[in-house]
Amino acid sequence: MPSLRFRIVNVFADTPLSGNPLCVFEDGRGLDDATMQALALQFNLSETTFILPSDTATVRVRIFTPTFEMPFAGHPTLGTSHVVRDLLRTTDSITLEMIAGIIPVTADADMWTLAANPPKTRPAGVDRAAIAAMLRLSPGDIGDEPLWVDTGSEQLIVPLNSVDAVRRTEPDAGTVSQWPRSSTGRTMCYVWARAGANAVESRFFFTRHSSVVEDPGTGSACANLGGWMLATRQPLPVRLAVSQGAAVGRPCSLGLSVSTERQIGVSGRVFVLGTGSIDLP
Repeated sequence: MPSLRFRIVNVFADTPLSGNPLCVFEDGRGLDDATMQALALQFNLSETTFILPSDTATVRVRIFTPTFEMPFAGHPTLGTSHVVRDLLRTTDSITLEMIAGIIPVTADADMWTLAANPPKTRPAGVDRAAIAAMLRLSPGDIGDEPLWVDTGSEQLIVPLNSVDAVRRTEPDAGTVSQWPRSSTGRTMCYVWARAGANAVESRFFFTRHSSVVEDPGTGSACANLGGWMLATRQPLPVRLAVSQGAAVGRPCSLGLSVSTERQIGVSGRVFVLGTGSIDLP
């Protein structure tokens, strides 16, 4: 097998060593599912992507966490797009074929924006007191209606009443078995609060085995926040600067837009940190 070339990029980054890291394999042809999964575990980043040929889009992209494949994720979409443009010498407008569908992505220099799928929503399925308990908050910290939202990856979107509540959130790993679950059986929660007229502070938690893990910057959840805005009939258009990742030492800056035509966009800057190769026997 030839050397497998990869690039490490940081997405939603204000500087090269901030943001959410991603490994992008430039050519995934010839790799089976088990090898892709093993490579994602080897790098142990939140996601690793593999670029493949596509008959319906600029490229096909597969996204793996260290433990499972994802249908869609935001920072892998933007980071992989940055690599695709350089590899294939495309224009600033490309499309990615994913399990979740065809995702259009556009760029202005190193600032990338994805167009999310129309949202699907459903009730949280648990009351505010239960959500507060799992987050080690008081019921009064929970804001407007929590909802499951899916613009490509279903997540529980929980509005909080203050930035202070976002910063105090400390999920209780001992209650993981009682957490509400997505349609795919996974537990994940995005908490957010207004930090100003056009600003939001957020955090995203998910479970890996029996542990609770915090993600630095979550583009899919940011898109789902846009879906929450639509489902709760917030005034349009929406343009928000979303801060995430400070609690884990990886500050991320995301942009969220929801147009009057109900199109959700998520933006972020991408830096290429380094390149390398792996030789498999």
